[in-house]
Amino acid sequence: MTALTRRTLLVGGALLVGIGLRRPAEAAPLPGTLPGSLPKAPRIDAWIRIGEDGAVTVMTGKAELGQGIKTALIQVAAEELGLEPAGLRLVTADTELTPDEGYTAGSHSMQDSATAIRHAAAAARALLLEAAARRFDVPPGSLRIDGGAVAAPDGRRLSLGEITPEVERDAPVPETVPLADPARYIRVGRALPRVDIPAKVAGGAAYVQDIRAPGMVHARIVRPPRPGARLVSVDAEAVAARPGVIRVHRDGSFLAVLAEREYAAVTAMRALAKGAVWQGGAKVPEPDALFADLAGLPAKRTIIHAAGLDAPVPPGRRIGARYRRRYQMHGSIGPSCAVAEYDGGRLTVWSHAQGMFPLRKALAEMLSLPEEQVRCIHVEGSGCYGHNGADDAAGDAALLARALPGRPVRVQYTREQEHLWEPYGGAMTTEVSAVLGPDGRIADWDYAVRSPTHLTRPPGAGQLLSARMLETPFPAPPPKALPQPEGGGDRNAIPLYRLNRARVAHDFVTEMPLRVSALRSLGAYMNVFTIESFCDELAEAAGADPVAFRLAHLDDPRARAVIEAAAERFGWGQGLPKGRGAGFAFARYKNLAAYCALAVEVAVERESGRVRLVRAQAAVDAGQVVNQHGIRDQIEGGIIQAMSWSLFEAVAHDAEGPTSRDWSTYPIARFPDIPERLDVHLIDRPGQPFLGTGEVAQGPTAAALANAIRQAAGVRLRELPMRPEMVKAAIGV
Repeated sequence: MTALTRRTLLVGGALLVGIGLRRPAEAAPLPGTLPGSLPKAPRIDAWIRIGEDGAVTVMTGKAELGQGIKTALIQVAAEELGLEPAGLRLVTADTELTPDEGYTAGSHSMQDSATAIRHAAAAARALLLEAAARRFDVPPGSLRIDGGAVAAPDGRRLSLGEITPEVERDAPVPETVPLADPARYIRVGRALPRVDIPAKVAGGAAYVQDIRAPGMVHARIVRPPRPGARLVSVDAEAVAARPGVIRVHRDGSFLAVLAEREYAAVTAMRALAKGAVWQGGAKVPEPDALFADLAGLPAKRTIIHAAGLDAPVPPGRRIGARYRRRYQMHGSIGPSCAVAEYDGGRLTVWSHAQGMFPLRKALAEMLSLPEEQVRCIHVEGSGCYGHNGADDAAGDAALLARALPGRPVRVQYTREQEHLWEPYGGAMTTEVSAVLGPDGRIADWDYAVRSPTHLTRPPGAGQLLSARMLETPFPAPPPKALPQPEGGGDRNAIPLYRLNRARVAHDFVTEMPLRVSALRSLGAYMNVFTIESFCDELAEAAGADPVAFRLAHLDDPRARAVIEAAAERFGWGQGLPKGRGAGFAFARYKNLAAYCALAVEVAVERESGRVRLVRAQAAVDAGQVVNQHGIRDQIEGGIIQAMSWSLFEAVAHDAEGPTSRDWSTYPIARFPDIPERLDVHLIDRPGQPFLGTGEVAQGPTAAALANAIRQAAGVRLRELPMRPEMVKAAIGV
């Protein structure tokens, strides 16, 4: 059996081998307007590597999180190289092998990484054809790549392996490079089966949780009973003497146990927790005081959008509303996990965190190691979109691997630990008012969102939970607001609609009683919920159809196209049975990524307040479609997850901290809650830039549900989640 080393990893019997190709030379970004992620890694072999055997490996600094990018990136490279996708290999985020593309977040994988790979592959193709043309003594334009070889018109062929030694593989990607003609695509646009799915559905080795390595030991962490509590004493000797226990490790308030077998680690953890004494801890507001507490917290106001404010407010009817969102969690189906190995001088970590290079910086700082002595390798996790416990688990594994050199250490969280200690999506409030002019259009718009930070990920060691608990702790760095145009809490706070007079403010809350960070779509979920709910309120006040009201305020033809497509395919305006309602919502994610319009039908049970999503029709414009399966998976999954957030999910807490420790105290949607029908219509734009789709459905789903509830039950709900007890209370049954 092969040992776990820096270049090999045994995952449930499947050997993952680091490719033996040379590392691309470090190079400063080239001047000019290179697209996507190329400015950070402008050399061809940072993205495309061709071995002397002709094997092609595609490199990406992005991670597969279940969004299907492994398949899509292979398709993009295969199209430009003229190769079959099945013949390409893809390596995802690995600090020793791939470009540094930061986090896999913000729906940037296709916009940034696929764009870079596309241009690098095209540049590689051009060099291969030029090298073959010299051999054949023919013009490069007369050659083509076919079946893993360059073919000449007269039938002569040279394999890629034969030509590769003559190609300057670390050449820079030119600012302009001939790309494949979208009209002749034969690989991009096909609904190829996703390469990451088979093992997941067949019970194979698919996730970091599945890693089993020779000599691997199992570790469990003991967490405090409440955030901020410090460990005073612990009875470690009796636990250390238990059969199978290797050692109890304590460093300040960081407490863990390592054992030969997993169950021994679990039982030792429980015994260790019983003998631990903790003091102190942060106080958390009671649930009923949550929003009053949020309103009273210090905040820094920034005006992120202002238009037409020099002119007086036009005449008309002013309408206003307030909206609220409670804390919500990732609720990863598989609790976080990591494996680490330290050989006495070099640390290797396998993690499902979303940023391998930022994680490497944090681990290096925490362990006082040079960054070049830390390697972080992404392995898929049973997942989430956002900052869950993955980085923390990697930090724990790194600390324990250093304490036990020479043996791989696997840290696995419990369900309770994942629920109680992951960074949550922050509680938020919004306030909006508008003037409806005599013509029934919006004459003035005033909007403010109050939100904490949505980014407390590494690269700082203080962003790792256990690093804060060490004898010499690393303090958490001050929270920061993410800047526009993408934003954090203010993401999508600026409407895409035509508003001649408007002001949008972001009240950035600098401290929060609970740990918060990135949850899928960040502030866009709450802001789109507010804007699109309020659009319906304005349309109702104006006596206008909600879809027609939106179209009357939109100039963007692509926005109009998705709205019209969703409405038509849904059958907007048709009558529904009693107790049912239709709702509509629209957004362009971050105002610069994919467009999504969504129409839904809900059924409301007045006696119980239960809301059931019956059917949904989405229309999406993501630019050039690479893989229809991938985009549809993203939209369908996004709608279902956002439906779960919007109808069920809120973190329960009291003055001692969070109390949502399992699926009974943090309920999520179950299979009976899935809509009877969910259709996604894609508007393909061949030749247009790739637009990120991973988070575009979150906000429209919440708003469409609220708008449909309004039609079905006659009540307007302005707080997320819209749980049955809230619906019932609003109806007054």
